[in-house]
Amino acid sequence: MKSYFIKTPNWVKRIFKNRIWSFTSKEKNIYLTFDDGPTPNITEWVLQELKKYNAKATFFCIGKNIENHPHIFNQIIEEGHSVGNHTHNHLNGFKCNTVSYIENVVLAEKEIERNVPNNKISKLFRPPYGKLKFSEANKLRKKGYKIIMWDVLSADFDTEISEEKCLQNVLKNTVNGSIIVFHDSIKASKKLQYVLPKVLEFYNAKGINFAKII
Repeated sequence: MKSYFIKTPNWVKRIFKNRIWSFTSKEKNIYLTFDDGPTPNITEWVLQELKKYNAKATFFCIGKNIENHPHIFNQIIEEGHSVGNHTHNHLNGFKCNTVSYIENVVLAEKEIERNVPNNKISKLFRPPYGKLKFSEANKLRKKGYKIIMWDVLSADFDTEISEEKCLQNVLKNTVNGSIIVFHDSIKASKKLQYVLPKVLEFYNAKGINFAKII
């Protein structure tokens, strides 16, 4: 049985009101986000698909993966997408003490800064698994981070759902301003390769823009 929400309930957003769950705008924008990369072959494929529709997105990158694949990370930047911090080692905030968690975020931060020209980058953070203690969140905000959560979870990571179910998770729940979560990871790649082209085609035909978070 799944233990996550596909559509984030309003009561969750109210409890964690200092985190960003979606955006309001008169413009027709949705926000595609990709967690856990950069991953060889998969991230490059995502970039190729985005380029077909002149779509921009936000990639929440694991510091260790940036360290191992800096050329892919640089490609994300060069193609005009946003990047955010997803810790250095994909840590579960509920299972860490605050000091060690923030230290791990800083490791990823240094890896990002090492690869971004002139350090021109927004300080965006998404907690792995969506799990973050209040003490960790407070420390991150003091360091200038915007904590970016989501409005719609594709569940591409879930091995128990079908590719079509993953697609419908997105199409049935996305509204103007939605932040949508995908994963450019090996585990999610099969569903991602089925779903992403269809999502891009569907919303492009409706005249909706794919915007990056800044």
